[in-house]
Order: sequence, then structure tokens, then C-alpha cells
Amino acid sequence: MDNNTLGRRGLLRTAVAGAALLPVAGAVTPAAAAGEPQPQSQPQSPPQGGGGAETAFTWLGNSGWRIEGDGHTVLFDPYLTRFPTHGFDAATPLTVATDVVDRHIGEPDLVLVSHSHWDHFNDVPYIAKSRGVQVVGTATTCHLLRATGVPPAQLIVVKGGEVLDFGGYTVRVVASLHSRNATHRYWAPGTLTAPPAAPPATIGELVEGDTLAFQVRIGDGPSTLLTGASDFVEHTYAGLRPDVAMIAAESTARTTHQYVPRLLQALDHPRTVVPVHWDTFETPLAEPAVQDPGIDLDGLLDQVRRLSPRTRLVRPEHLATLRLRA
Repeated sequence: MDNNTLGRRGLLRTAVAGAALLPVAGAVTPAAAAGEPQPQSQPQSPPQGGGGAETAFTWLGNSGWRIEGDGHTVLFDPYLTRFPTHGFDAATPLTVATDVVDRHIGEPDLVLVSHSHWDHFNDVPYIAKSRGVQVVGTATTCHLLRATGVPPAQLIVVKGGEVLDFGGYTVRVVASLHSRNATHRYWAPGTLTAPPAAPPATIGELVEGDTLAFQVRIGDGPSTLLTGASDFVEHTYAGLRPDVAMIAAESTARTTHQYVPRLLQALDHPRTVVPVHWDTFETPLAEPAVQDPGIDLDGLLDQVRRLSPRTRLVRPEHLATLRLRA
């Protein structure tokens, strides 16, 4: 193994289908060849050696993941419909591509939602109602779900700091922050203190409602930090020390001071970093990921290489599965 697979706590063994392993130095390895994603039923390459159980991570685009291991499936920010918004027009109607959602979510035990903007929340009401699955999120997220008809018994309201044991896997809830644009604001701010009178019908009705991150560990698999926005609370991240960090890339405006250096230090330089929330999330999920020109993916990769030379970088591909052991 080359030294890019070495971390401060030992070896992280990986087998990747359709994702690009990025070296610490030199040019970025090209992403997986364009074409149809591998069907979920197609066997993936077996993992190399290493301790702990295997956990499989399938990228659903944007910040979304399907996480599987030990007979459990957890979804994070599962937005698969990816409809056009014509420049984030607040009046854009919400719609769900149920066939796409059904095809790629498996049989989830739990859904985690970082915040309530449409590109994280949109498909969650359908998933919750069609699968009868519990959802973990902020009070705003749960108020919106109540308005769409999700039963209260399926909703778990959290604030950050909770460590939830679901029997076979754990979820640590981490208070976090939403990223900001060039004017230091962000799209659709606000929180809800009660369910709205009618179900949300447009993307503008889905306000942020505070932002969370989650650290998930299935059995004795790798501990994985899941983020849905490119800002964070330093003291709430301190001590997490994840094996894997799914890090949201920041915008080219870079309005969060020293985002990547501070984040790497707070997380104690994770063994593996996977950049997320960098693709143009209005293109179909079945197409290869295309970098959003307003997102500084290259800057994130360059900074991780320079500041955390023993961290392994993996650039994901839509619907590709990354298999990891602790």
C-alpha cells in the first residue's frame, strides 16, 4: 500500500467502484469513466484486509448517501429527484420522481436530514411515508414533515449533542452551520416553531431551519462524519476524530474564514476525506457528476493534500459504492 492509505490511527482499507482515488500529491486522478452507473445488484470488488466490519457508502449526489452495513441502511440527505429550479427561483414547485427514489434508497432503517432546504429535504416526506421509516432532524425539519402528513411517531427532533443508539449502529448529532454566499447571507433562512398550515409547495417554502452534521458508525465499521453545508462550529467538531469525513466543498467566494484548515484541525486530520456538495444537483442522477462552477472543489482537494498529507482523498461518482473498513 502507498502512504496515501496511512492514517494517524493505522490503516484504512478501501475498495472503490466508480470513484476516483486522489493522490496526495500531483495531478488529480480523472473521475470514473462516464457512462451508465453500475446497477445496485452488481457485485463490487471485495475489500482488502483490515479490521472491523465493512460499511458500504453509495453517493446519491449533492450531500446524499445510502449507508449500509450489518443488515442496516441509513440515508443521509437523500435528494434524488434533482429537478431544475431556473436559478433557484423560489416559486419553483416541489416534485418527487418516485421511480428514481424507489430505485436507489434500498430498505432504509433511518433517514438523517442536515437541514430543510429542498436539495436535502425534498424527497424525505415521500420516503418517510412510503417506507414508514423514522427521520432525525431539527424542529423545523420535523414541523415540515408533520405538514406533509408524516406521523409524529416517525419524527425524532434533535439539536446537537445527542448520541443515539439504534441497536447495531449509533448516530452522534453535531450542531453545525450553513455556508454563506459572497454577501455573507444564505438562501431561504428561517426556522419554524410549528407545522405550517399547508404542506410546502415550492422550494422557497423550505427554509433552512438550522443545520446539523451526523457521525454514524454501524457496528465496528468506520466512524463517518456526514456534512450538508460548508461551515461548522469548531467546538462541536472537536473530539469527533472520524475515520471518514464527507466534507461539503465551499463556494468560490470563500466567505468562511480558513474553512478547510480549521476543519481539518478540528477533526484531527481524518484518514479519509470524501468531498461532497460539489456537483450540479439539477442534472439527472443517472448521469456522471458534473462540477458546479461556483464550487471550489479543486481548492478543497489542494488544501487537504497540503495540510493533511497522510489523508486519502476519494472523489465520488453518482451511484458508485465506496466500501470501507475501520
